[in-house]
Amino acid sequence: MPDQALSSLVVLDLSENISGPYCTKLFADYGAEVIKVEKPPLGDPSRCAGPFPNDQPDIEKSGLFLFLNTGKKSITLNLESEDGSQIFKRLVKGTDILVENFRPGVMASLGLDYEVLAKINPALIMTSISYFGQWGPYRDWDGSDIVAQAMGGLMGLTGEAGREPLKLPLSQAEFQAGLNAAVATLSALYFRDETGDGQHIDVSLQEAVASILEASLTMYHYSGYVRGRTGSRHHLQCPSWVMPAKDRFVHVQAGANWDHFSAFVEESRLMEPRFASILRYNYADEVEELIQTKLEKRDSVEVFNSGQEWRIPFALVLQVDELMRDPQHEARGFFRQIDHPMAGRLTYPGAPFKMSETPPEIRRAPLLGEQNEEVYTGTLGLSKENMIDLKEHGIT
Repeated sequence: MPDQALSSLVVLDLSENISGPYCTKLFADYGAEVIKVEKPPLGDPSRCAGPFPNDQPDIEKSGLFLFLNTGKKSITLNLESEDGSQIFKRLVKGTDILVENFRPGVMASLGLDYEVLAKINPALIMTSISYFGQWGPYRDWDGSDIVAQAMGGLMGLTGEAGREPLKLPLSQAEFQAGLNAAVATLSALYFRDETGDGQHIDVSLQEAVASILEASLTMYHYSGYVRGRTGSRHHLQCPSWVMPAKDRFVHVQAGANWDHFSAFVEESRLMEPRFASILRYNYADEVEELIQTKLEKRDSVEVFNSGQEWRIPFALVLQVDELMRDPQHEARGFFRQIDHPMAGRLTYPGAPFKMSETPPEIRRAPLLGEQNEEVYTGTLGLSKENMIDLKEHGIT
């Protein structure tokens, strides 16, 4: 197998939970040596988050941790101790990238802010992820994924018209910020390779969310129009709506040719002038009712397949169990099975993109402190006596 795309990089991962670990997971899956620095005795808090096999909590079996930390090495280190801080600075000397997502000011309180670390390693790229960024009036506010979705404007657009705003499920803001951090870090890496200079990258979850609101912000600046919540409907296209077929929900979208769509649905009333107009979204309820009476009599897979044959972009609304059996994912080998010494053999999502010459290698997540000896004795040259002393004093 050829060298992976990032196989020459050394990354120190100080991050916890989701945003930072997702960023560094992308690096690890494409070959970077990612050393995850975890605080003893429990490590990354996500180790205590479910799901767990057989609902039995175990810091080595968290589904969230196992997914977000594939391919990494784990060392334990207490950065609040003087010895721990000094050891960390030694690691920084040989590091290309440092990723952290502590509250702003925490790294400075540890004596490990960018200004200090850049003196040790001027080529260091340090990426800091926080809910509101490293400066500004909200800098020190508490945050969470739902806070970022609310303060970033996404919740204001999500939900049914006339109803309360809704949060998108799972941790969309956290993952978006992690993706932004990865892109920014690799951009800084390119700049460093050209100039020799490192830099400090500041990623805000609030800004990560605000950056994906499509034309809503532009529309407001152009006309003063504030886009409201429209549920599954598109704010201009009609139909663009989730409807029940005979056996499950499908997403219905007309495509460009209304005559073609009406013929496929077999509903002649859709050709009435007001429905055939590009302004048909003003009559969305009536349009959708006409389509629904035809759709609910048909099997969802048949609608999907025949719709695609007609070049009409219908879509199945897949549940998680159906997603893992989807023939497109199977053909592309997206889901991977990985053995873990504690959690057993589990199925994981694969890499989010394909590279023809430097494919990813999805390897298992580490046990807590699994690479302590490798890093401390092999890389830093500490003796076994040093290791015992550090363990006894709660530093590793």
